[in-house]
Amino acid sequence: MDQFPDERGRGRLIGRTKGCMNTKLHAICDSYGRPLNLFVTAGQVSDYIGARALLSGLPDVDWLLGDRGYDADWFREALKDKGIRACIPGRKQRKIAIRYDKRRYKRRNRPSRDIAAQCTAGQ
Repeated sequence: MDQFPDERGRGRLIGRTKGCMNTKLHAICDSYGRPLNLFVTAGQVSDYIGARALLSGLPDVDWLLGDRGYDADWFREALKDKGIRACIPGRKQRKIAIRYDKRRYKRRNRPSRDIAAQCTAGQ
């Protein structure tokens, strides 16, 4: 992870992914796509780090929608312990396919689109 200090000497979370500098924003959102909790990591950091950081702050919900990067047995088990059903497709290298609600999964990127629209609206 490259940390470039700003003028006050604090580091920024920027990491190299696929040839460019990048940052990941992990978000817990409500059913309307509004962010409730955010966690920022450098681009090359595993999604498991974001999942672990946000796990304790999960609200009382029925479902969690996430992409393949969040597919880990420990994460699925932690969600199950909290009474949350995971809608996360399995990684391609899994020997046994994971079933998930494909219709529900299509809605997982709504918060990403909304956040991106808000960020670019001021430009």
